[in-house]
Amino acid sequence: MERVTTLHPQPGKLGTSIDAARYHTVRSAIHQVLEEQGDLSFTELTEEVAALLGSSFDGSIPWYVTTVKLDLEARREIICYRGGKRQIISQA
Repeated sequence: MERVTTLHPQPGKLGTSIDAARYHTVRSAIHQVLEEQGDLSFTELTEEVAALLGSSFDGSIPWYVTTVKLDLEARREIICYRGGKRQIISQA
């Protein structure tokens, strides 16, 4: 089984190793949702990805969205604006 080691946007913090197929599925879904919907809060992004993937996705969608979002942020493919407890995610 192929794995992807994710990155973390905060220096000194490590990413995690996840299944490559799940990584690419969630990565594609995040990009698709942001292209179609524009800027979204983290909660909205997670809900939209869950609606797009449906019950066919094997795994915790919120966990994978969090992990892949951090990786995409570290790779500068998306931007996360933090204001208080709210995060707004947009395409880079």
